[in-house]
Amino acid sequence: MATIRVATLNIWGRHGDWRRRRDVLRDGFRALEADLVALQETILDDGYDQVADLFGAGYHVVHHSRRGRGGVGCSIVSRWEPEDVQETALDGTRRVVQADFLGQSAAIDVATPVGRLLFVNHKPSWQLGYEHERELQAVSGARFVEDLVGEREVHVVVAGDMDARPESASMRFWTGRQSLGGMSVAYQDAWEFARPGEDGLTFTLENPQILAENDWARIPGRRIDYVLVRCGARGPTLHIASCSRLFDRPVGEVWGSDHFGVVADLAVAD
Repeated sequence: MATIRVATLNIWGRHGDWRRRRDVLRDGFRALEADLVALQETILDDGYDQVADLFGAGYHVVHHSRRGRGGVGCSIVSRWEPEDVQETALDGTRRVVQADFLGQSAAIDVATPVGRLLFVNHKPSWQLGYEHERELQAVSGARFVEDLVGEREVHVVVAGDMDARPESASMRFWTGRQSLGGMSVAYQDAWEFARPGEDGLTFTLENPQILAENDWARIPGRRIDYVLVRCGARGPTLHIASCSRLFDRPVGEVWGSDHFGVVADLAVAD
């Protein structure tokens, strides 16, 4: 059965001990052999391309055009050359300041072993009190996807650092549990399907990098990073064969990022 591997990770820019983190991330991604990767907090500035530095040759890199301070933004990595790239801004309200890092969704259209696929990197606002903005951004991002799908038969995978727990309104919207703004969609949360009952925290004090960030160490761990598969009338158009956390252990004493990533293997549904 044809299978593809998709992943998402917040790279955390060049914070912490970047020299040693770089080696962990490069080696980890090389071993992972993912086909499509959504990356957040990547650096593209002053002639330095952080994603190209990590992945090297053999992959196609698409950078979101909106970048914050120091060239911070999002990027997509693909084993296959994208046939189309589209973006949409996710401003939400006046509280959303681009210099504070986005939001934006970007989608690439690729031919894969499981069929035509839209791979979307969705990055909404990060502030704890901005769930209203994340709701607006979720609706905007979902409409962006639906416009790209149109009448085509195409798989859609949305991945990213959503900065929202599964029970939040924005994630309830993505997973079909509630409507927002007169719209409803349904995406299957890969973790929820493959690992029922497991918390799967991706931003947590299990990772000592959080301790260095002070304020974040004052709240409970959260699952805020996702791989989502768009559903048809009866369920996701791709079978979720497996899902696990990524970079959730140190190499020696070095942790890859302040986030744990998510990786999922997806196959053609029966």
